Amino acid sequence: MPEGHVVHRQARELNKLFTDRIVEVSSPQGRFAKSASVLNETKFAKSRAYGKHLFINFEHGEVIHIHLGLYGKWTFLNHTPEPVGLIRLQISTPESCAQLRGPNACTLISPAEVKTMRAKIGPDPIRRDDPSAAREKVLASSTPIGVLLMDQTLFAGVGNIYRAEALFRAGINPQIQGKELTSKQFDLMWNDLVELMKIGVRRGRIDTVRPEHMPQAMKRAPREDRHGGEVYVYRRTGLPCFICSSEIAESDMRGRNLFWCPTCQK
Repeated sequence: MPEGHVVHRQARELNKLFTDRIVEVSSPQGRFAKSASVLNETKFAKSRAYGKHLFINFEHGEVIHIHLGLYGKWTFLNHTPEPVGLIRLQISTPESCAQLRGPNACTLISPAEVKTMRAKIGPDPIRRDDPSAAREKVLASSTPIGVLLMDQTLFAGVGNIYRAEALFRAGINPQIQGKELTSKQFDLMWNDLVELMKIGVRRGRIDTVRPEHMPQAMKRAPREDRHGGEVYVYRRTGLPCFICSSEIAESDMRGRNLFWCPTCQK
């Protein structure tokens, strides 16, 4: 599932292509056809990302809510081709086209529904939201911090990669209960997520390794993984930690793969 930086990049691309433009909206697949007909030949106002949720606003107040889920994918083109595949939503002008396939959610909602939905989304590090409410809940929780970091009502946009990397960089064991953390530890981790996810938006990939541990500095081979980017522990099971040389461990945490260093994160 794409993490928050991906959705923010998509929101920016949509705004670059369509803001204040009259757009054609369609659903070649047909599943969004009725809603698309309401929006067709209207003005695209603005697209906004909140965590892993994308909201596209149109001139008369209509809003498309999109959540990519596991299989959703946007394709951006400088022309409008004949539809190929199961395209749920297509937005286009004579110069540009955006096609959405396989989202978990693609629905037309009202401004009131947007407000209700946004109230359930936690603070977003990329938006530099105030994390006070999340801090209070985390520091009072008996749930492991590795679970809490994946809770979108507490850390909007944080997924499995940022979860693993933020905990490693903070030297925090994923199994520690939220209430065992200090306020200072929470703030250090939050501020780190702000910086790391901002880098993700800018580069289009997740990079979490400090300069002294980059391939050139350590004279090691670059990471080869479809997710791209240099990381400390994510998908490095059995490989040596860049800091202590211990083998990176992997286990299951509530149905998701968890990666950490048993030495650096005691």
